[in-house]
Amino acid sequence: MSTADMTLPAKFDWSSEAATARRKRRHRADRRLRRLGIGAIVIAIGLLSILITSLAATGYRAFVQTMVTVPVYIDPQFVKEDDPAKGNYRAIVKGTLASLFPDVTSPGEQRALGQLLTNNTQFFIRDRVVADPSIIGKTIEMTVPVSDPFDQLEKGVLSRSLPENQRKINDMQIGWFDALAAEGRISTPFNWGLFFNSDSRFPELAGLAGAIVGSLYALLVCFLISFPVGIAAAVYLEEFAPKNKWTDLIEVNINNLAAVPSIVFGLLGLAVFLNFFGLPRSAPLVGGMVLSLMTLPTIIIVTRASLKAVPPSIREGALGMGASRHQVIAHHVLPLALPGILTGTIIGLAQALGETAPLLLIGMNAFITSPPGGLMDASTALPTQIFIWADSPERGFVDRTSAAILVLLGFLILMNITAIFLRQRLERTW
Repeated sequence: MSTADMTLPAKFDWSSEAATARRKRRHRADRRLRRLGIGAIVIAIGLLSILITSLAATGYRAFVQTMVTVPVYIDPQFVKEDDPAKGNYRAIVKGTLASLFPDVTSPGEQRALGQLLTNNTQFFIRDRVVADPSIIGKTIEMTVPVSDPFDQLEKGVLSRSLPENQRKINDMQIGWFDALAAEGRISTPFNWGLFFNSDSRFPELAGLAGAIVGSLYALLVCFLISFPVGIAAAVYLEEFAPKNKWTDLIEVNINNLAAVPSIVFGLLGLAVFLNFFGLPRSAPLVGGMVLSLMTLPTIIIVTRASLKAVPPSIREGALGMGASRHQVIAHHVLPLALPGILTGTIIGLAQALGETAPLLLIGMNAFITSPPGGLMDASTALPTQIFIWADSPERGFVDRTSAAILVLLGFLILMNITAIFLRQRLERTW
């Protein structure tokens, strides 16, 4: 092309109608994109608010428990001082109710009256006597939970206006309950049993203690396995591994493993840990090992990203001072990358805390009535406990299911707040 042919383009007229129209279209597109983004955020916050409001609207009732205070006469005829654990405490409960309602004499009415208290009232009295045998022959005041239908009646879930044949309790039982309320014997204190009781077939006694302890054990095992292994793998891949097709293949598989559905890890744990190695079913040790398989790819990816974020000048400076390669990693790079590693680890553990499918496959949804005493004891976890309660037909478990979800969300929020605190506290900028 000759110099004569290289002509400069004509000066563009920015004030022309065509240019103005194109500029307006771009501005409209910008505003439209901004509104779509704001709309998406509003929809997300709205849906989250609906979820939290729905859970709180039903779950708050589980944080209080309807209790009744009754005078209990520890009759020496039924309890012996030399062996208070083997007394006839069912008869003592029957006598207690008879003292409150002496007019109830027929066997049918006495059975109906017995349904007012929780089914484990006799065991509460037995534990009290065993702890203090000196109360035998005396009358003591005891506060025990009422049974679930009366708890629902007090909380307004069970409507009094329903026809009698559509209620679990009849008008006569409601009259007895109202009589106790008129005497000031009914109260609704905070339900500490929700946190300190284990699971029960009776909603008024069911709690999350076993599930909380089981989740903590499983998370401890998950952390002890995935944290050191994940960091070691990430350091090797990022700092020492040669760049060839094998390391590329490993990196691609690690990235893919982070997106594999959690139920696949549950099937892997079922096949390897339970069927092949014969480890005990429902044990927090197995649950933690399965969760560590799921968390490991996340920790590796986060650790590699944190190592990459450390400026090369740190490595070059340390090498220039005569440090060896492992000294550069251990003394300079890893400490500087630790805030990002800890943040990613906590977020990975928080995700593992809420996983249900892998724990269901290894049997951590069993009915366990006491917290596990160790890593090998049968246990449940918070997500599986929610699954169990959601499948229970009693009305009281509906409230407890929502309350358990709120407790689980509370743990997740606490872990995320910890991650944010660590990041802000330890993070360094260059």
